[in-house]
Amino acid sequence: MSMLVPARSRNMLNTMLTDPFDAFFDSMAPIQKTTPSVMRTDIREKDDEFDLTIDLPGFKKDDVSAELKDGYLTVTAQTSSTSEEKDEKGTWIRQERFSGKCSRSFFVGEDIEEEDIRAKFEDGLLKITVPKVHPQPKLEEKRTIAIEG
Repeated sequence: MSMLVPARSRNMLNTMLTDPFDAFFDSMAPIQKTTPSVMRTDIREKDDEFDLTIDLPGFKKDDVSAELKDGYLTVTAQTSSTSEEKDEKGTWIRQERFSGKCSRSFFVGEDIEEEDIRAKFEDGLLKITVPKVHPQPKLEEKRTIAIEG
């Protein structure tokens, strides 16, 4: 069975790690979320493949990685940045740092190999193509049971 679905934890929530600032903003204005705020993913099913398009605005190609393990395709994006402002004398007025990591997993099937998957990153979008694996019918084998006597 080849079915591409986001991985779910036991309590059926997304297994994605979120931006550390989300917890702060969520506590300020509780909103029921039905989709993740980052790494929004569109999945399109075609005859022989699945196409995933993952939104990763602000990330660079080098910030993004994909791994296949035990039938799960995991996409991880990690970034860090600093910004600083100084007055004319070089005294700090503001200095901020940000570091964030997010990850999302999809079950693609245990018959998929990493060389079967194609991925391209362009303009803040990660496009991944995963082939469908059509299960081969098992050949019936005749099994004889030994009868003791």
